[in-house]
Parts: sequence; structure tokens; C-alpha cells
Amino acid sequence: MAAAYIGVGANLGEPAEQVRSAIAALGALAGTRLVAASSLYRSAPVGYAAQPDFVNAVAEIMTILEPAPLLAELLTIERRLGRVRSFPNAPRTLDLDLLLYGDRVIKEPGLVVPHPRMHERAFVLVPLLEIAPDAAVPGKGHVAVLLAACKNQEVEKMGKV
Repeated sequence: MAAAYIGVGANLGEPAEQVRSAIAALGALAGTRLVAASSLYRSAPVGYAAQPDFVNAVAEIMTILEPAPLLAELLTIERRLGRVRSFPNAPRTLDLDLLLYGDRVIKEPGLVVPHPRMHERAFVLVPLLEIAPDAAVPGKGHVAVLLAACKNQEVEKMGKV
């Protein structure tokens, strides 16, 4: 089994409920166990700014799924919970990102791990640090150090999942 960290975010519909539903769905994946889920956090959108704030969290799972099949399952959960991909950084009912898969570095068409921008985003690093205080991003460094470089990004804790 491998430890994997999944970024969860939503800003359409009932975002907090979408995030909670997604985390429950992660725990229900075959060959997978939900280990931990962070609190919910509110953050401003990145990129296309004319949209509502996001609700974000990070989940830790243990899984027998290899990275590509795990990503396929994440995309299935997104679709099942109403995700429509209209344009990059568009508002969405759900976004699931494979952030880390053990300490592996993967660069394949459609699959990059660690997530290529996670080290620049407080809305990922803050909840990750909450559930994995010793986490490091391969090739980038310790999450706490990376978070210090994102101090200008506001992330508001909302409460438990």
C-alpha cells in the first residue's frame, strides 16, 4: 500500500458539502483507506478571479491503486459529483488533485506527481501541514518551509470536515 495525498476543492453549489462528499468517496474506493482529512479552509480563487471563494481540504489515503488508476478514480468521483470542465481555473463543483504519491516523482502525459503547483499554493500547503506536519514535496522541500514563501496568500480555517 502507498500513502497518497489528495487536494480537494470546490466553489459552486454547496462547496463544503461537495468537499465532504468527495472525502467520503475517497474512503470508499476499492483497496483504499481514508487515513486523515484536514479541516476545511476558505481561499480566494487563483487565476480566473471572477468567481466565488473556494473551500479546500486535503485527505490522506492508503491505497493499493497505482497512480494512474488512482487518478482515473479521482476523475470519476469528480464527474459523479457534477464536475464540468469548461476552461482552466473555471468555477467548479469539485476538484480532486493527486498531490503526492509516496515519495514518487512521476511525469507522464496527463499525470504529474507531485502536483506541479502545490508548492506555490497556501490553500494546499496549510491543510497538508495540518495532517502531515513532516511532509515534504519531492524536489521542492519541507511543506512548512514552502508555506513560508506563500505568506501573502490568505487561507481561512472554517472548521472540521
